[in-house]
Amino acid sequence: MQKMNDKWDIYEDAQGNWRWRRVAANGRIVGASSESYRNRSECVANARRNGYGGN
Repeated sequence: MQKMNDKWDIYEDAQGNWRWRRVAANGRIVGASSESYRNRSECVANARRNGYGGN
């Protein structure tokens, strides 16, 4: 379940692939993708399986 204060970052890494990370209100990373994705949509789909509720 997503906490209201958590922030989700969907970002492009240095190799041009997509990753996600979940950051708690205190600034600590509390979750991250274990792999990179060629397409942003694949990355978002994986983030959703891990609790992401955004677009």
